[in-house]
Amino acid sequence: MRTTLLDIGGTFIKCSDGRVIPMPSAGTREAIAASLRKAVAGADRLGIAIPGPFDYRQGIFRADHKFAAVKGLSFRDLAGLTPETDVRFIHDVCAVLEGAVRMLGLSDENTAVVTLGTGLGFAIAERGAVRYGPTLSPADGIWNLPYGDGILEDRVSGRGLRAIYSELGGEPTLTARDIAEKAFHGDRMAFEAYERMGSVLGEVICPILEKNQVRNLLFAGQISQSLALMEDGLRSHLGGLIRIATAPDGAVYRGIETLFEINQ
Repeated sequence: MRTTLLDIGGTFIKCSDGRVIPMPSAGTREAIAASLRKAVAGADRLGIAIPGPFDYRQGIFRADHKFAAVKGLSFRDLAGLTPETDVRFIHDVCAVLEGAVRMLGLSDENTAVVTLGTGLGFAIAERGAVRYGPTLSPADGIWNLPYGDGILEDRVSGRGLRAIYSELGGEPTLTARDIAEKAFHGDRMAFEAYERMGSVLGEVICPILEKNQVRNLLFAGQISQSLALMEDGLRSHLGGLIRIATAPDGAVYRGIETLFEINQ
C-alpha cells in the first residue's frame, strides 16, 4: 500500500515524498482540482493536513476566503479518488502540534503552537492531548479575537506585519520575507515591525497561556522562521517562564501520521 501525506496550503501542496505542487487556492475549480489530482496520483492511502473551515469528517471544503471556487465540494471527487482510497483529514495547525508533542516528548506539560503565515493559527495540547473543537478545528483558535478596529489576524499575520511596517513609514508593497531580510541586515524599522507584531501577539495570548498553564510555546509557518525578530516583543508580555521555540522540521507530517494510529 502506498501512503502519501499532504500538507495543503494556500500557495503550495507539500508532499511527504518531497514533491511541491503549486496550489492556486484563489483560482478556479478546474485549477484547484488539477493540483489535487497531481498530488494524490498513485496513492492508495492519503493523510491530509488542510486549513479550515473544512469538514474534516466528510472531506468537504467550507472556506470562503481560500478555495472559494470549491466550497461545498468533496475533496474525494475533486481529486478523482476511487471509493477504495483511504483518505483522512486533519486541521493543519492541529497536525503541527500533534507531531511536535511527539517529536519533542512534551506529554508531561501543556504546550501551545502558533502558526504564522498568510493567516494566524493557534492550538493547545494538555499533557500531549491536542484540544479539538466540535468541527475538529482547534478548540482554542485566536485568529478572530477582537483587536483594535478589527481582529487579531489583521495585526498578527503576513498582512498584519506589512500594515505595521507601512505605519512605521516602510514600503507597503514589501512581503513579510522582504521585511525580515531587511531586519536581519540591520534595518531598524523592519526589526521594529516584527517586534511590534510579537508584542501584539504576546499581549493577547499571555492570559490564555496563563489560564491553561502552558509551559511550552512553539511556532510554525513561514513567518515563524523569523521568530528571533519577534521574541523580544513576545517576552515583554510573557516573561521568562514560558519556553519559546520553533516546531521541529517534519512536525506536520508526524501529526498527519497520527490519523492512522487510531481508528477513525
